[in-house]
Amino acid sequence: MAILVKLQTEYIRFMSSLYRDGFLDSQFLELQKLQDDSNRDFVVEMASLYFKEAEKLLNILTMSLQQQVVDFKQLDIDIHQFKGSSSSIGAQRVKGALIAFRNVCKEKNLDGCMQCLQLAKSEHFLVKNKLETLFRVEQQIVAAGGGIPIIS
Repeated sequence: MAILVKLQTEYIRFMSSLYRDGFLDSQFLELQKLQDDSNRDFVVEMASLYFKEAEKLLNILTMSLQQQVVDFKQLDIDIHQFKGSSSSIGAQRVKGALIAFRNVCKEKNLDGCMQCLQLAKSEHFLVKNKLETLFRVEQQIVAAGGGIPIIS
C-alpha cells in the first residue's frame, strides 16, 4: 500500500509541475474529464493521435522551409493546423511556439521561421516525453490496484 501512496503522490507532484511549468493547460484537464470506465485509455489515445499528427506536421514544416522558394501561405496553413492540434490536447508551450512561428511566417522571415521550427520541435519533444512519463506512472498506479488522483 505504501508504494501506491508514493506513486499517487509522485503523480500529483508531476502533474502540478506540468501545469506550473506551462507544458499543459486546462484543455488537458478537460480531456481527462472525458475519460471514464467505458474508455479508460481515452487520453492516451488522444495523445498518441496528437504525437503522430505532430510528427507528420513537423516533417511537412521542415520540408517546406527547405524548398528553394518557400510558400509562406501554405506554411502558415500548416502551422495553424499544428497549433490547433496542440491546443486540443493542451500542449501550451508547443502552442506558444507555434503562435510565434505564425507571426514570423507572416513577415516572411525565413531565418526566424527556422528558429521557430527548432523551438516547436524542442517543445514538442519535451511535452511528448513528459506525457509518456505521466502515462507510465498512471499504469504503475493502476497495476498497484489504485486509482488515478483527480487534479482540478
